[in-house]
Amino acid sequence: MKNFLKTLLAGIVLSASGLAAAQTQTLLNASYDVAREFYKDYNAAFVAHYKKTTGKDVKIDQAHGGSSAQARAVADGLDADVVTMNTTTDIEFLADRGVVAKDWARRFPDNAAPTTSTMLFLVRNGNPKGIKDWDDLTKPGLQVVVINPKTGGNGRYAYLAALGYMKKNGAADAQAQDFLKKMYKNVVVLARGGRDATTAFLQRNTGDVLITFESEVESINKEFGAGKVDVVYPSISIVAENPVAVVERTVAKKGTAELAKAYLQYLYSDEGQDIAARHSIRPRSPAILKKYAGTFKPIKLFTVQELFGSLSEAQKVHFNDGGQFDKIYTVK
Repeated sequence: MKNFLKTLLAGIVLSASGLAAAQTQTLLNASYDVAREFYKDYNAAFVAHYKKTTGKDVKIDQAHGGSSAQARAVADGLDADVVTMNTTTDIEFLADRGVVAKDWARRFPDNAAPTTSTMLFLVRNGNPKGIKDWDDLTKPGLQVVVINPKTGGNGRYAYLAALGYMKKNGAADAQAQDFLKKMYKNVVVLARGGRDATTAFLQRNTGDVLITFESEVESINKEFGAGKVDVVYPSISIVAENPVAVVERTVAKKGTAELAKAYLQYLYSDEGQDIAARHSIRPRSPAILKKYAGTFKPIKLFTVQELFGSLSEAQKVHFNDGGQFDKIYTVK
């Protein structure tokens, strides 16, 4: 009888733990490289918030890489519940394949982009090459590290920021193309994603300047220690929106639609915006942006729409096979 009771009790405990595990939903966020540290902190905050407001436990997993590479992985079957990218073309790519909703940009505020960033330069301590603006990146002998615009949104924004700088300064198309050709001639590492570029620049000590998102500065300070690099804000740069979407294919299969929506909505909360700001990702909230005025330097910014129509149009003209990027850059 005693052994029977022990066995029965053990069975009840196992059943209870199995039920608890079944009740704990898991959500996978497929995201871009540079957002890795931000989402570690955001996920912890969201898990606590969700438990407090719903009484439910949830586990958040992360998958990071070049934005376009991540989009292709999701299209090919990666069961992400949400995608949080750094360029709208990668989510449009998924919408065209029926993986996310066609009207994904209207599902959340601000065109479903809760945060933004911009492109700047990271240089060696003391800025020994005296790099101040985009023009300096064409100097003979200067070594540039940048992301491949065919594999990462980071790289596309870098290219468009440089091109926009020329356009804003009145350059004709031929002059602008010549400028880009000279800049990319100085590229010594054309990385697949933001992490690859940072590793090349800091761990392998390759190059004089890294073109990357403003938000990468905080990650570098945390990983490598403050003061390893100097930050240079060019005179003009681009607004880089960070769009998000629910992966309809996955949430329908897993029954996680409500959780996925709540996860993305919380990015717009004061806590979500504050965590973004702490990671040097520009919040949409004017109040949070003002609170972190010391982090976000005032810089003259232009939008993609202003100069290029849309990222989709820029994709066709500049980054698709045979486009302008292929004409100005030869793989070394």
